[in-house]
Amino acid sequence: MTTEAEIEPARDREDSNAGLARERILEAAGELFAERGYDATPTSRIAENAQVPKGLIHYYFKRKEDILVALVERLPEQRIRSEEVVVRGDLTGSLRALVGELDRRLRSSLPLSHLLWREADTHEAVRSALNRRFQQIVEQTRHVIEGALPGGAPGDIDTASVLLARAINHDHATARLRANGVELDREIRLIARALGAGRSAEER
Repeated sequence: MTTEAEIEPARDREDSNAGLARERILEAAGELFAERGYDATPTSRIAENAQVPKGLIHYYFKRKEDILVALVERLPEQRIRSEEVVVRGDLTGSLRALVGELDRRLRSSLPLSHLLWREADTHEAVRSALNRRFQQIVEQTRHVIEGALPGGAPGDIDTASVLLARAINHDHATARLRANGVELDREIRLIARALGAGRSAEER
């Protein structure tokens, strides 16, 4: 008679194998979508490259579009704790640190990010997921502004947050990352001046 102690390791192995299979499917799909395009990649080719039965793809993903949604979830977490980047009294420096950290995370998954931004034009599920990430950046930017200017700012913080988030989104969507220096520095300085924050601590 099989005991519970014997069943548990078997369950763990099954869960581990299932996780590995799903991971292989996503890795294969990401590579093929980037190389051939989403519409030109059949699930049979994904199964072949992932070395899994085709039926296993439909077990994990009911629709091919669900694979795109799962790929969105593989993007690095965008949420950054304000205390990691905020320098009180230095809005320019704080926003530079925020953008720099977002760019660092983007570079770790640049091919995947390019793929998803391209597919967002034709797939609502991906567009919705990326829009949620945009709203998250807006919120983070607002928190950083509020943290850097504890006494408040005379300008419109909500509008400033949306404008910088749009600039970040555009920079990430087109992958026009500068090789050197601070990303979006001109936009950051403009927003800081508009909010009456003046120069950064290092510029004073």
